[in-house]
Amino acid sequence: MKILDGGNVCSAKGFQASGLNCGVKVGDKDLALVYSEVEASGAAVYTKNKVQAAPIQVCREHLADGRARAVVLNSGNANACTGDEGLANARRMCEITAGRIGVDTGDVLVCSTGVIGVQLPIGLIEEGIPRGAEALSGNGGNDAAEAIMTTDTVPKTFGIETEIGGVKVRVGGMAKGSGMIAPDMATMLSVITTDAAVAPDFLRQLLATAVRRSFNCITVDGDMSTNDTVIALANGAAGAVEIAGAGEAADAFYAALERVCRELARLIARDGEGATKLVNIRVSGARDETEARQVGLSVANSSLVKTAVFGRDPNWGRILCAVGYAGVDIDPEAVGVALCGTTIYKAGAGAAFDQEQLTAAMGDADIPIDIDLGQGSAQAEIFTCDLSYDYVRINAEYTT
Repeated sequence: MKILDGGNVCSAKGFQASGLNCGVKVGDKDLALVYSEVEASGAAVYTKNKVQAAPIQVCREHLADGRARAVVLNSGNANACTGDEGLANARRMCEITAGRIGVDTGDVLVCSTGVIGVQLPIGLIEEGIPRGAEALSGNGGNDAAEAIMTTDTVPKTFGIETEIGGVKVRVGGMAKGSGMIAPDMATMLSVITTDAAVAPDFLRQLLATAVRRSFNCITVDGDMSTNDTVIALANGAAGAVEIAGAGEAADAFYAALERVCRELARLIARDGEGATKLVNIRVSGARDETEARQVGLSVANSSLVKTAVFGRDPNWGRILCAVGYAGVDIDPEAVGVALCGTTIYKAGAGAAFDQEQLTAAMGDADIPIDIDLGQGSAQAEIFTCDLSYDYVRINAEYTT
């Protein structure tokens, strides 16, 4: 696989995008379009929150046939908990987009992100969509990524090139997310595009697996939102053979898909609200992947661990405590823990280490925590961030 310099939703052949301000937010871009020039398979994974925003209902309906051509997204307003009016507005966004780009309304998907419980200023969006359609281009991927940001400090894009049957295929994507980040999923939106040809049902299966190992392995603050959606579009424009089941072609495509999802997930965790460090928790030696993931998330969601990372405090007791209450049957004598490459716990007790040296190492922007449960061969990787003073400030002032 080859990482694409500046990879985004327009990296794959046959995709265009745009991003602009339509007035939902003051000054910043707030409306994005992603468009496939040819028919595409479509799949999506959504939040498991029982309270789900209007756009999710519309996406479920429009993806019933496994086909989609475009996604229209707005930031600044979640269109969640907005009743029948909100549902009508989500449908209206799809209808206007479809008319402007010349596709069926059922082939347009919709996403929203922002404040919950406020009706969309649909008039502004109705005026913005035609401008967004006119601005569509193969160079619009970065503008689209900027337009879906809320409390994000940077746009999040990534792309990969791989080979399937001797044909070069690309997978690219964009994501947004910074706060209310927890598995199943986060306060996040992502659109993944590829010029590989993938059957709709198989694309849905591969996307679900990739999300489980990427976007569902990040946590910033343990909160789950109402709008979380990951959409994948596969238009086959590269000319490679269609992938409809297991095999070498499926393996090659999946590896690229998971890599894109994983890197976008890392970018979300790194950009957690108020974050100063990305924390990479690698759990190995588990009996199965589920238990490894459970332990990793327990450590990642510990406020005490996260504040210790922020303060550069190598307090290994906090990590062991979170491992112990994860709900997984472990033998403390078999567990080993390393922080920033330094062993801090083994054989049932703390290990001797140079505290001054480790404290200095914890000043890095990337903090690895390695946990070996000593019980099997399964593993999982979880991404989180530290918990700083700014997290409280950002969320205390979110609507004020």
